[in-house]
Amino acid sequence: MSETTAERVLPANPWPALWAMVIGFFMILVDSTIVSVATPAIRDDLATDYNSVIWVTSAYLLAYAVPLLITGRLGDRFGPKNVYLTGLAVFTLSSLWCGLTDSVEWLIIARVVQGLGASMMTPQTMAVITRTFPPANRGRAMALWGATAGVATLVGPVLGGVLVDNAGWEWIFIINVPVGIVGFALAWRLVPALETHSHQFDWVGVVLSAIAMFLIVFGIQEGEKYDWGEIEGLLSVPLLIAAGLVVLAVFVAWQARNRREPLVPLSLFRDRNFSVSTLGISAVSFSVTAMAFPFMLWTQTVLGFDATQAGLLFVPMAVVTAAMAPVVGRMSDRMHPRWLASVGFASSSVAIVGTTLVMAPDTPVWQLLVLNALLGFGNAFLWAPLASTATRNLPMSSAGAGAGVYNTTRQVGAVLGSAAIAAAISARLAHHLPQATGSAAEGAGTSSLPDALAGPFTDAMAEALLVPALAFLVGLVVAQFLVKPTHDRG
Repeated sequence: MSETTAERVLPANPWPALWAMVIGFFMILVDSTIVSVATPAIRDDLATDYNSVIWVTSAYLLAYAVPLLITGRLGDRFGPKNVYLTGLAVFTLSSLWCGLTDSVEWLIIARVVQGLGASMMTPQTMAVITRTFPPANRGRAMALWGATAGVATLVGPVLGGVLVDNAGWEWIFIINVPVGIVGFALAWRLVPALETHSHQFDWVGVVLSAIAMFLIVFGIQEGEKYDWGEIEGLLSVPLLIAAGLVVLAVFVAWQARNRREPLVPLSLFRDRNFSVSTLGISAVSFSVTAMAFPFMLWTQTVLGFDATQAGLLFVPMAVVTAAMAPVVGRMSDRMHPRWLASVGFASSSVAIVGTTLVMAPDTPVWQLLVLNALLGFGNAFLWAPLASTATRNLPMSSAGAGAGVYNTTRQVGAVLGSAAIAAAISARLAHHLPQATGSAAEGAGTSSLPDALAGPFTDAMAEALLVPALAFLVGLVVAQFLVKPTHDRG
């Protein structure tokens, strides 16, 4: 069947299919940030340490990110609907597993399986948009996709707080089961079976990319624990990171030399907007993931909020992002993407820097709410414009590959954000509380932190928040290289 013929048999209205897939997409993105507010409860209940709980999130993000390149291709080969439904089933069952575990080690393993399921689902949503929506309406479709991504990452801490306080941390995972069942039924009924394209799979590329990502992320996250030095014998943190970068370079070289069908078609990056948008979304994902951890620790440790109260501070972000998403979606179909993305990156950076400036043991809540609303405003100008600009000129046969690459860079940003903020928190706590780091960390998430430590702990968290603020500024610079799309390959 030709692409033209395939287009003719598509439903006249593609929106129901997209709404059906958005349910699952929302669920898997909520799980990227929902653990941040449950960190103290998981740590206490499973009798583990802070760094191990960080891996509950990092393991999910890593398992989510690494396979995205190939799962995008799987969607092209076996159909987006089939791969999406398989991933949703894996994600839903592993969510139940997460909720039933009684050790941090098994929780981390279950989160890895959960991440694998999520990696099968995500590229299919973008691929369906690219293949079923005409270019003139793609901006509005991407607005829904972007609003879902933006709101989900902000709703995670809110929903997590309510569930942790009223039902227990296990329910941040168990709640996915009924949602997953409903999402599966709707996707089965509403998502069309699209034309498939034969692909050869670059297993060498899969292995190289997985090794590179693991070495880099593990090195960054565990660096402070080993004082950025020797881990065991000849193995050291700098050596791990350097090895990861070398393997990454080998991966890129292999992609360039692979004459069959590389995992990452480097030809995609000949499109300037695709290249710039992928860098931009990685900066967004890095920052959104990174900012949640120090903010949640500070509000629960210093301000004495419970998990629900801390999570509710993110409500203005979610509300403003959702309200602005349709407006920005319409704007992205007709305005220069550079201006939209610049507004988003600048507003978001100002919001986080402003938060660091007002953070104190007696910070008025209204100041945090206003700054979080500004962050939500900035996010609304990032997710949809970057996604629609990246996919604007993708040919149909490369929809899955392009969606896989785009979402991989987004998730790589999240993984690195999680690892970098863990290192930053540890470093700033060691600097401000050299004699009391252990007690401060153990007191995180409770109201038991001594008053004498509240100020230094606040300073440590505020300085850690400068990491995501800097990433947003990097995104602002990157956005200046966006150009106005001149045509669509549709």
